Amino acid sequence: MIDLHSHSFFSDGALVPAEHVRRVETLGYSAIAITDHADSSNISILIPALLRAAQDMNPINRTQLIVGVELTHVPPPLIAPLAKKSRELGAQLVVVHGESPVEPVAPGTNRAAVEADIDLLAHPGFITEEEARLAAKNNILLELSGRKGHSLTNGHVAKMAERTGAKLAINADAHAPGDFLTQEMAERVALGAGLSRERYLQIRHDMAVLADQLRPINLTA
Repeated sequence: MIDLHSHSFFSDGALVPAEHVRRVETLGYSAIAITDHADSSNISILIPALLRAAQDMNPINRTQLIVGVELTHVPPPLIAPLAKKSRELGAQLVVVHGESPVEPVAPGTNRAAVEADIDLLAHPGFITEEEARLAAKNNILLELSGRKGHSLTNGHVAKMAERTGAKLAINADAHAPGDFLTQEMAERVALGAGLSRERYLQIRHDMAVLADQLRPINLTA
């Protein structure tokens, strides 16, 4: 199991990174990304803090911590510059908080995200076919969310991905211990969005490929 979207107490989650990783280690995860909410005010704090945690824990733990960030409610013109800064600060994974149907995300966020240097567009709501095609072209994964509310448009996202060839990810968007997905629940998210079990297995493969491609953390820093 791999999850590419979760939150620690550095934003609005409940757990320190060490417990966060340990919780999913007991569920058999090979890797988990902590992608705390960020904008220009805190991005320079979050990423270095998670890098320190990963440098300490990854040589020891079975479950690897992927250092990420979720650019959240950032005005669309600022998404690309902040994604670039995230990379410069050492983020392995850059996520953008998409146009979820349950939050007042600025219109144009999805479009700005799929045009930027990011890896994952989280809970993209009623993403358009054109935006999904751009995500496919730029190798950006679209999220099927296991989180209440954000999951309302999973079926639409899956349909746009199937129509355009965009890759998908299934993530918990976990904020607390009870939020983490088991393998069985992750499969239910896929099936509930109208996908087959074979497509679910392909999603797991695509997520694993992305995790393997992420630039390694400098453990000697």
